[in-house]
Amino acid sequence: MVIGIDLGTTNSALAYGESDTVQHFPVEQVVQPGELRAEDLLPSFVYLPGPKDFAKGATSLPWDEAPKYVVGALARRRGAETLGRLVSSAKSWLSYAGVDRNEAFLPIHAPEGVAKISPVEASRAYLEHLDDAWQHAGNAALTNYSVVLTVPASFDAVARQLTERAAHEAGLKNVVLLEEPQAAFYSWLAKHPDWREIVGPGNRILIIDIGGGTTDFTLIDVKDLGGSLGLERVAVGDHILLGGDNMDLALARHLEARLAAKNTKLDAQQLQALWQQCRAAKEALLDPATDSTEQSVTILGRGSSLIGGTIKTKLTRAEVEDILVEGFFPNCAFEEEPQRARRSALQEISLPYASDARITAHLAHFLRSGGAAPTHVLFNGGVLRAGLVRKRILATLNAWLPQPLNVLDGEDLMLAVARGAAYYGLARQGKGIRIRGGVPRTYYVGIEDSMPAVPGMPPPMKALTVVPFGMEEGASHNFPGRKFGLHVGEPVEFRIFSSTERRGDEAGALLDPMPRDLRELPAMELTLAPTSKSPGGLVPVTLESHVTATGVLELYCVASSGDRWKLEFSVRERKS
Repeated sequence: MVIGIDLGTTNSALAYGESDTVQHFPVEQVVQPGELRAEDLLPSFVYLPGPKDFAKGATSLPWDEAPKYVVGALARRRGAETLGRLVSSAKSWLSYAGVDRNEAFLPIHAPEGVAKISPVEASRAYLEHLDDAWQHAGNAALTNYSVVLTVPASFDAVARQLTERAAHEAGLKNVVLLEEPQAAFYSWLAKHPDWREIVGPGNRILIIDIGGGTTDFTLIDVKDLGGSLGLERVAVGDHILLGGDNMDLALARHLEARLAAKNTKLDAQQLQALWQQCRAAKEALLDPATDSTEQSVTILGRGSSLIGGTIKTKLTRAEVEDILVEGFFPNCAFEEEPQRARRSALQEISLPYASDARITAHLAHFLRSGGAAPTHVLFNGGVLRAGLVRKRILATLNAWLPQPLNVLDGEDLMLAVARGAAYYGLARQGKGIRIRGGVPRTYYVGIEDSMPAVPGMPPPMKALTVVPFGMEEGASHNFPGRKFGLHVGEPVEFRIFSSTERRGDEAGALLDPMPRDLRELPAMELTLAPTSKSPGGLVPVTLESHVTATGVLELYCVASSGDRWKLEFSVRERKS
């Protein structure tokens, strides 16, 4: 048996595969104080309860009478009613290099006295809950299984390593990471054993995955491999922090303006509560299984009269559809670029959301850099459950492309990633087809120019391609023809860069000068230990790169004496 886990921004899910069959696992959780129920999804929320928030035993689980945190449906519900104790969007924080993601700083707007947690700890809490629920159902602990854990395709090496760390801290040992758009496509493959009759050589499949925190674009080509069909992932979009969270906030701002027009002002914590309430209202209004046209929204007042200070308003389906479609999916020209707004010099600590909320503009940019036009499209993610949104995206794409796209019918958009991850686990055992792809971006290490220093100017930097786009898991590259000087025994800084658009740079290519479009990862600051053969100073070395089975990148500096220094991507940022 293999396990697939979708560790989502808004919801997490678990599926399992045996032989050639994949099923999802309902997750037992507290849904109301004192009420347990198994649900298809585990909402990715942690509530940090105060001493008087719940009666004794109200949050008890079959495996823990007094849990430290509340995780799942009750956490989401209580967090929308109470101010400053809800941890959400932990997955988005994992991808943000502007903070130390191992530090306890969530919730950002928690009041004094609330003990905060880190994004890694929150992710660990979701995984531990899934493991405990799985064991409570009579299964062995997840540490005994091969687990496929999904991440956004746009996650860089640091975010992937942090995800892997959270899994290991939760007790999961045999973990493989898989990109979410690929998982969605694997789910489609599992549902369509006749897929070779639906797509053929020369077809290009566009996967649009819009979840709670991120928007991911991926292109997969169908190729003729000597008479049989093969699949290869050929392009991945940049990390776009734009999704359901942004849409929920847009709805909250809409209601905030309505309340302000009636002289009802909200403070920062009330806006946070309204944000969470709008999330729940949006999901209810867009649920295909309901015909509700409006939802009540209620947040607590801030005065001594708790009941009298309650603030009430409502959100209609028409408002939700208009704000989502026209605000986030407007019609735009294929040549349009996402706009980059000028940032204020100072702002509150927050996630670095995309400055341009037009997902259609980001999609146009991705397709222009992706080469040939797609022939098919597969939708995935909770946002795309709304048929009106899918219809607008499809109309926009068909206005850009030479031929109308064929839509690949998926399954439940909330469960596809977990189910696809489980199918991929089976495919790794030879029980299904695998998509060729490898690393979704090109990686470079900065090389300082050897020219003499010039007063007032930093030395020029070159970029050595150490991991080319598409490098497979478990593969290595060495560069014996290039030697560099390595400072040993003193503090040094390694600068690592990446690109999703430069897919033609081969391993060992030295880019001089360094292109301006490379994105820098958090620098690694360390002191390499001297050895008896390399006592210190400048040591001539060659470089080797390796991609682990989980997609984590390793770089080795190798001296002619045989000394080797292994460099791993730091998961802690510099302190200023």
